[in-house]
This record gives sequence, C-alpha cells and structure tokens, in this order.
Amino acid sequence: MNDKPLQHLDLNLLKIFEALYEEQNMTRAAERLFITPSAISHAVKRLREHLQDPLFERKASRMQPTSLCRRIAPLLLSHLNGLRMAVQQFTRFDPASSEQRFNIMIHDALEPLYIPVLFSNLRELAPRVQLACRPLDRPNIGRLLATGQADIAIDVALPLSKPVQHQRLSRDEFVVLRGKHVQSPLTRQAYLAAEHIAVSHRASGRVVEDISLQQQSINRQHVLRCQSYQTARHLLKTGEYLLTIPVSIARSLLDEALEILPLPLTLQGLDVDMYWHENSEQDDAIAWLRQQVEKISNYLTIHS
Repeated sequence: MNDKPLQHLDLNLLKIFEALYEEQNMTRAAERLFITPSAISHAVKRLREHLQDPLFERKASRMQPTSLCRRIAPLLLSHLNGLRMAVQQFTRFDPASSEQRFNIMIHDALEPLYIPVLFSNLRELAPRVQLACRPLDRPNIGRLLATGQADIAIDVALPLSKPVQHQRLSRDEFVVLRGKHVQSPLTRQAYLAAEHIAVSHRASGRVVEDISLQQQSINRQHVLRCQSYQTARHLLKTGEYLLTIPVSIARSLLDEALEILPLPLTLQGLDVDMYWHENSEQDDAIAWLRQQVEKISNYLTIHS
C-alpha cells in the first residue's frame, strides 16, 4: 500500500467501511446509511482500489473481513470516531432534529428490560435518532467504547478502570423461578437437593450466583447449562428444576405456568452498571443518551 491513493480517499467511504465492517451484510449496511446496496458495492470497489486489498469476502450472506481489514479496522474506526467528536464540538446536540445513530452494547438478559422503554422514549423525544444494540463483548468493552463502535455498555458490575467510566444503575436481588406444578415447599434443604439450570454464554466456568454460593461452601447440582433464559423458561414448565436469577429478569419471564419464590439462603445481589469511555465525556449526544438510560433505571427501580 502506498500513500498516494490515501491522499484522495473520500471520507464518506470510511463511513461505508464502518457500516459494512460492523454489519457484515451489504443490505443491512445500506439500510443503516439510507442508501442502496448498489451504492455500498460501488463504494467497496473504490475502497479496494485505494487500499489494494479485497477487504471483504462474500461467504453466504456475510461479507467477511479479510485479515488486513481486521488489522486496520480498529485504527480507522478510532480516527473516524475522533473526527466525529471533533466536529460535534462545533454543533449542539438537538434530540428533536438529530439523525444520530446510537450503538449500545448490552447483555441479552438486560435488553428486554431497558431497550423497549428506551426506544419508546427516543421515538418521542428524538424521532429521527436510530438505536442499534450489539452483543456484549466483555474482553473488548474498553476498545469498542474507545473506537466508538459502542457508545455505552450495560452489563453487570465489572472490574474496569479508566479510561472506561461507569455508573451504577441498579442492584438486583436473586430469586428462584420454577414451575407452578412443583408443589413442595422451597426450603434450604430442598434447594440444595434440587436439580438446577444455569444460563451462561460461556461453555464452562462458574456462573455469577455460584461464585457467591461457593464462597459459602455451597455447591448445587447443575443438570443443564444453556445459553438462553427462554430455553430455561421452557424447561421449568416440564420438569422440577430451579432457576436462580435476578428478580427483574424473573419478572420478565413470568407467566401463568411459573412462579417466583424467595431464595431460601443468603446470596449477594447483582449490580448492573452503565459504561462509557472518557473520550466521550464532552459529547453532548452520548451524555444525553446516558441521561435517558439513567431515567429508565430509576423508573424500573420505582416500579419493581
């Protein structure tokens, strides 16, 4: 790669590069930027000529980044985000007229609690703003916030330090969710003897509630470790299993076939935090977004 092509690189191409890199799908990237897939295709062709690399290779419906693309993307996106923030210093954020796209990295169990209310509020206060949720990537939270690939993150309390900032949103107490067809009282002895379901995206390792339990020398019998609360919810209706989860998530799963019971032993509550990068501290738009999330957290606490 030489410097001459870069001297004539259209910055609009970098916005298209960003959208395609994050979406890895031409149609979704086009919808995000309000242009046609054909325009995306022409832009990618120009980028390939500038950077002398295919950048993306089609595999089924995905546009998979090449090794060079993955290597240069963090730097390109970081500079693009820095340019955005520099320009934003000259303009005041106006929710009513803004067409900004907010990217939120959020745990999938928390998404049903926060996003519906947030989206409804944004429709009213900022009707032209776009909202995009992306999967939580804990090992890379700092990098994704720094490069602007995520504006904020919402997750359980994590051992993160500057330049990542955080704010406590809530503390959730643990309860037990089980099928109503199970009639026996849930005593401490019954809890310890029961078969338990754990929910985690990780294939192994202790889940959050077990860390606290094992500090008390309490071990549970796990019969299933699944990735989805919806899967666990279905199984509770057909067996005598127990699911130990934060009360706010339990309420979102509750229906006529399930019941919420107090946990018959002591377990430390689960803290939920909001995270952002200190380089966005002066960004009016992201500060406004954080305020909306904080208001929702207060609302959820009052109505819990």
